[in-house]
Amino acid sequence: MSPIHRFLLWGMIALLVAGCVSATGANPTAQPPASQATLSRPAAVWQASSPESQGIDSSTLAEIFPTIEERGTILHSLMILRNEKIVLEAYFYPYSVDRKHVMFSITKSFMATLTGIALDQGYIGSVDQKIIDLLPDSTFANPELRKEQITLEDVLTMTTGLGWEESDLTFAELYNQEDWLGYVLGKPMVADPGSRFSYCSGCSHILSAVLQETTGMNPLDFARENLFEPLGITDFNWETDRSGLPIGGWGLELTTRDMAKLGTLYLNQGSWEGEQVVPAEWVAAAVDDHVETGGGTAYGYQWWVYPSYGAYAAFGRGGQTVFVIPDQELIVATTAELNNHDPILALIDEFILPSIRSDEALPANLEGEKSLQEFIDQIAKP
Repeated sequence: MSPIHRFLLWGMIALLVAGCVSATGANPTAQPPASQATLSRPAAVWQASSPESQGIDSSTLAEIFPTIEERGTILHSLMILRNEKIVLEAYFYPYSVDRKHVMFSITKSFMATLTGIALDQGYIGSVDQKIIDLLPDSTFANPELRKEQITLEDVLTMTTGLGWEESDLTFAELYNQEDWLGYVLGKPMVADPGSRFSYCSGCSHILSAVLQETTGMNPLDFARENLFEPLGITDFNWETDRSGLPIGGWGLELTTRDMAKLGTLYLNQGSWEGEQVVPAEWVAAAVDDHVETGGGTAYGYQWWVYPSYGAYAAFGRGGQTVFVIPDQELIVATTAELNNHDPILALIDEFILPSIRSDEALPANLEGEKSLQEFIDQIAKP
């Protein structure tokens, strides 16, 4: 029996795919204990809608599922929002709507968002501040003038010039360090700050250290108060380094819905349920293409930018995705176990975008809905 035929359903199934099921997602690397928190405020829930009501053809959308099975795409969850309505929500066994999943590098986009909030609250003066000034008590190897010139924006845009090698060997070395910040900042300089893009997960940990130093709060507490609680994110884990500092580049665990909340927050220019959680100016800067990365993509403040789609994305290792196309009022969120994001982008290209007919509601597609219902019934059978 294939995984897709062990698909469970959640909620409404009469007119749309609204299924339930999900996945693992544990990092195989031995890790320190994760910080945990549960908030009392209930999570906001989007209203479910038939695809046609949001200008999406259900017949085209339904073709995703046989394709996923044919290609052997290991998805754990797939959620599509349009006009802030759920038009598709599916979880593959044993994953479920309330099961947290490791985010890997999507953590970076949350950390950048917290940085923007700290700047708005006056804890940080500007993105042009030097890291050495923001972390006056830090000690590190290989000091030199270029290292002293690294700015907060250089860290946000992955242009520090530090000689970090993104590899499992580097991560293993990092986990053996008592002082993670010193390990990252101790890397020798291989380029001038701001001169070129070089992906650096360890460098994102600098943001966590800056947040703690400038606010005087553990970033987990700062996130709880200023981001998670306003968004109704009530259940999360966040892995820490050996000092208890939440890891800036990975380690956050959330449900798929809570992942999608970040996309919705940015789609609404930092506003959530009438509250300006993040400054609109920060959102615009964060998803701007500050540096070219090759292959038609660019990088903002810990967000990937896709000019050809008019989109931006938070990506995590293994296929974790929050993909936002503002002009279409569209958000696609996935959790998965993949080698890269190409299968996700293929689903967006081949099925999700072609399913959009207009911004207006489409006539009811009874045959499409019937077909979709029959398919849901089929894949729900053991």
